[in-house]
Amino acid sequence: MPLRFPRLVVLALGLGLGTPCIAQQPLPVTSSPEERPDIDLYALMSGSCRTAKVDGREFPCKTVAFFHSEKGRAHFTVALDDPNDESHIIAFSGINGRRSIQNVYELPIDRMLLNSKHRPKVDGIPVPATQSSSGLCRQVGNFAMLKVTSVTCSAKDDTGRAYELQFISDGTPITLRRVRQTMTNAEHDPYQ
Repeated sequence: MPLRFPRLVVLALGLGLGTPCIAQQPLPVTSSPEERPDIDLYALMSGSCRTAKVDGREFPCKTVAFFHSEKGRAHFTVALDDPNDESHIIAFSGINGRRSIQNVYELPIDRMLLNSKHRPKVDGIPVPATQSSSGLCRQVGNFAMLKVTSVTCSAKDDTGRAYELQFISDGTPITLRRVRQTMTNAEHDPYQ
């Protein structure tokens, strides 16, 4: 049961990531379709982080998850094991991810989502700050086969802070969930 809490934290964060994020400002609570979470798929991976760095500072990680939205945005989300902040979570976020070769999915990163205990909360969940960034995540494995071997991400934000992730699976099949059935736009389908 020790992994149950981090999994719930990552799931809650992923649902929060589906809403538009405005850096340093809480989201207004509305029911308009544009502001509702649009996560349609998440994958929870079991394994360990060889590297999880934020601006040169290394952290152990609690868990790594992948979230995909109906509009094509995807996030590799990492719950960091920070003794000073149990809400320290980062997400490498991008759009138009694709399989470059068999069993390799690449996601160009255009923003980092940064969460901590100091962030404003909506419905008790911290709203991440959005930092424009550039970088790339590469996942080796296949969601359809419930197998992910590794995830590597590297990004640098507009302020010069660097973020790095090297995740290695322990071989356990991933937990894959479709949150909402939708018609997938082939242009944004990470499985084609």
